Amino acid sequence: MKKLASLKSIYSFVAVAETGSMTDAAKTLSVSHSAVSQAIKSLEHQLGQPLFQRIGRTVVLNAAGRKYYKQVAPALEQIVEATQQLISEQQSHRLTLNMVNSLAMHWWIPRVHRFNQFAPQLDIRISTLIGSFALEREGVDVAIIHGKSDEWQDYYCELLSEDELVMVASPELVDDHTTPQQLLEKYPAIIAANDRRKYDWKVWCESNNLPVPDSVNNLSFSASIQAVQATIQRLGVFVTHRQFVRDDVSQGLLVEVGSPVLNPHQDFYFACQRDKLKNEHVLTLRNWLRSEFRAA
Repeated sequence: MKKLASLKSIYSFVAVAETGSMTDAAKTLSVSHSAVSQAIKSLEHQLGQPLFQRIGRTVVLNAAGRKYYKQVAPALEQIVEATQQLISEQQSHRLTLNMVNSLAMHWWIPRVHRFNQFAPQLDIRISTLIGSFALEREGVDVAIIHGKSDEWQDYYCELLSEDELVMVASPELVDDHTTPQQLLEKYPAIIAANDRRKYDWKVWCESNNLPVPDSVNNLSFSASIQAVQATIQRLGVFVTHRQFVRDDVSQGLLVEVGSPVLNPHQDFYFACQRDKLKNEHVLTLRNWLRSEFRAA
């Protein structure tokens, strides 16, 4: 079997040939000067002849070196291009999708298997940034916005569904005749005490002509995820966003009480940079999100 020159030696040879300096070649390759020097010596030893000559402080190719460079440099470029193309093809199937944590936990995760069946070629990575941010700066390809589209005027925004607020409770706390008022008189109100949820109870209660519960003698949690789990554990009743609890209701872990109320402060939107709409994978994800949100 023929003894092959190492790629490390070839990289070093081409870098020195193109920069005319072992020091500059080392910087280009992010290695030490001695590593480049040893790689060149190893290659010259294997080939049985020198490839460079020194002219002042510059290192230049000799006749053998020039001949060798003309043959190996294009081959090395082909290796680099093939490697980058393979990496690019792998990454082209990967999309980063952002949504609030409650939606990721209670809506996305139960649907991952359905999405994988719909688009098995796509690799979706989830991020859970909140508030408004620059999608491109955060490396986000697509976002499901739970808010208002005027916060995202620099992007393509499409309504996925209106946001409905619902009162939910454990099925063990209610029967067919239980009213929201009766529940609130008997059990604590569970409150998600963060700025994004601060109007939920107010909007729902005002629409149902009921007093808004305060934090005294009720249960407060910092996140909707915690509040949903507390509701499932029969600690009280909760007003939240229907999309957050769709699957808990369908599985019988929770029941809706009373009628849903449209939330004037938030809706669900698909958002991305406008040029992303040329990407077939982004369009595939958008079509799937459309169908899932409208299947409520």
